[in-house]
Amino acid sequence: MKNLYNDSRFRLIICANIASSIGSGITMIAIPWMLVSSENGNAVFGYVSIGMTIISFIITPFVGNLVDKVSRKNLLLTSEFVCLILLLFFAMIGFVGLSYEIWHFTIIYIIGSLYYTIFYPTMFALNQEIFKKDQYKSLNGIMEVQGQLSSMIAGGIASVLLLKWDLHYILLLDVLSYGAAIYFYMKLPYVRTKVNKSGKVIKSKASDGLTYMLKHPIMFVFLVFSFMPFIGVMLTNYLFPVYLVDILKADASVYGLEGMIYAMGAVAAGMFVPTLARRAGNGKTIIFGVITYTIAISLIVFVNLPVYLSLMFFLALGNSGARVARNSFLMDNIPNDIIGRVDSLFRSIGLLLRIVLLAIFTGMVSSGLIVLCMVVLSSLLFISSIFVIFSWKKGFDTNGRSINLMLKSDIIYPENTK
Repeated sequence: MKNLYNDSRFRLIICANIASSIGSGITMIAIPWMLVSSENGNAVFGYVSIGMTIISFIITPFVGNLVDKVSRKNLLLTSEFVCLILLLFFAMIGFVGLSYEIWHFTIIYIIGSLYYTIFYPTMFALNQEIFKKDQYKSLNGIMEVQGQLSSMIAGGIASVLLLKWDLHYILLLDVLSYGAAIYFYMKLPYVRTKVNKSGKVIKSKASDGLTYMLKHPIMFVFLVFSFMPFIGVMLTNYLFPVYLVDILKADASVYGLEGMIYAMGAVAAGMFVPTLARRAGNGKTIIFGVITYTIAISLIVFVNLPVYLSLMFFLALGNSGARVARNSFLMDNIPNDIIGRVDSLFRSIGLLLRIVLLAIFTGMVSSGLIVLCMVVLSSLLFISSIFVIFSWKKGFDTNGRSINLMLKSDIIYPENTK
């Protein structure tokens, strides 16, 4: 871990992520709340979430392919700059005295969602590319702590700003955070060069990720179902605001507080899970995370507001714990030249499940069945826990090393090799 902190690339990445995460986090807390609080907002937010999930599902395989083909630094810079320009435009709408309407909220939410769709797989692949294998567990733990501390700060600030600031000031803060992230990414020493020993140019395909995982079906099942806590988090981003308003009768400050408590649990996971993974292994740590999340989500409908808020800690501990261990597992076993496509495969599967479940849940919420939505979600997590345990006991061959599978793809290496 000391070597990581002494690495200037690591420090620049952390600074850039903190800057963009806080700004975008505040905005992505504010916009859903404003949508849900508006007339017919519950249904509108549901349909917006479904539409955005469909868009992400369509583009995610192409994003994964892009991540494996181009400079990951340039891809991050481009996404930050585009978001800065677009959000600056929407901030100016408020500064010139115009009022915001539902369609403004919708577009801002889409911008933030598209940013996340590009940012996470790109950053994941970049980290695997420029850091060493023995640093992965510590790296993923620290990145989780950084991301969740940023979310905690964003939640705390949002709980205040939602009551005191108009939206255009919040958007301007987001613009400034993107500007800071661009500055740090530009200073990141990174050069990506193509190496082609045969002299032939064979283009990579988005489907190469699926081809790779079908060679290892038991591992495929294990990883698919280990993603369910993350899918649960994405679904509760829609369900929890509605549940707070309709069932627990909470206000905007409670929504911000929920984000802070969740972030505390995720920070605890980022600090604790790397040590657990070194002792028990990534696989068992993933199982621990999935089961913890399943138990916590299953208790939601039985508790009052204070206990509900305390369960956010354990939801975060389960989801973030599984994610930290899973990221290390993927980094350890998937070659960097295909990591973007393999990662995008699992994200696409998750998005497909979200599309189906969001469509079902939106209709159920419109009919006043928010509690039943929570019951269905907890049942799905219980089934996933069984599959994760079963596939792990079935076993798959990793031997602590990357599994080699020859793919007809461009081979791209960083200038600073491991």
